[in-house]
Amino acid sequence: MPIGAIFVFATRDGLSRFITALTGEGAQFALRLSLFVALITSFLNSVLGTLTAYIFANYRFPAKRPLGILINLPVAIPTVVVGTSLLLLWGPIGLVGRYLDPLGFRPMFAIGGILLAHVFVTFPYMLGAVKPVLDELEVTYEEAAYTMGAGRLKTFWYVILPSLRGALFTGTLLTFAHSLGEFGATVMVSGNLRLRTQTAPLYIFSQFEAGNIEAANAVAAVLAMLSFVIFFILLRVTEREEPAEA
Repeated sequence: MPIGAIFVFATRDGLSRFITALTGEGAQFALRLSLFVALITSFLNSVLGTLTAYIFANYRFPAKRPLGILINLPVAIPTVVVGTSLLLLWGPIGLVGRYLDPLGFRPMFAIGGILLAHVFVTFPYMLGAVKPVLDELEVTYEEAAYTMGAGRLKTFWYVILPSLRGALFTGTLLTFAHSLGEFGATVMVSGNLRLRTQTAPLYIFSQFEAGNIEAANAVAAVLAMLSFVIFFILLRVTEREEPAEA
């Protein structure tokens, strides 16, 4: 019912009005920025998350458990708190930002700050998708590769990485979906500047505040449709993996 209401309000004045609201300059910029940020975030986390999962699954080091809890902390705390912490760290008056600002490096209230927030917030989803697969992976495959003279890099590329294909795909989709709809941290680090740092969720919020329900619902409908597509793909991938495991 709530999701259906979005489509009802988005199209109640006709498809032409819906398209007009969707093709507005602000809506187009917000959607493009959200897609761009979600794609870059997914790529960065697919690399960083896989490497982190590999280290956690194969190596022992001091403070491994506390570090694992710290990495997964963004899932447990409100994203607006994450955004506030990043702002107080990297902002113009932040602990680190105050020294970087005179050098011209200002990640906050820019696309760089949005990327930083999204990578931080969505990182646990990629780690959570990849690490369980690495934990269950047979060590004998790696040992066989080492016996045949393959180094760590070749073993990872040709033996381990193919086994992570499904987990990487799932983690990337989850990361993309969460990045696409991220609001709390984004509104803190972006400044919500129109045609500069305003992502689709921020555009929806701003349009609702301004009373422009039609424009807000048009963009919300697009995000909802993208979420449905991602959910359907994840469902299909899960259904294919279950018979293979059986």
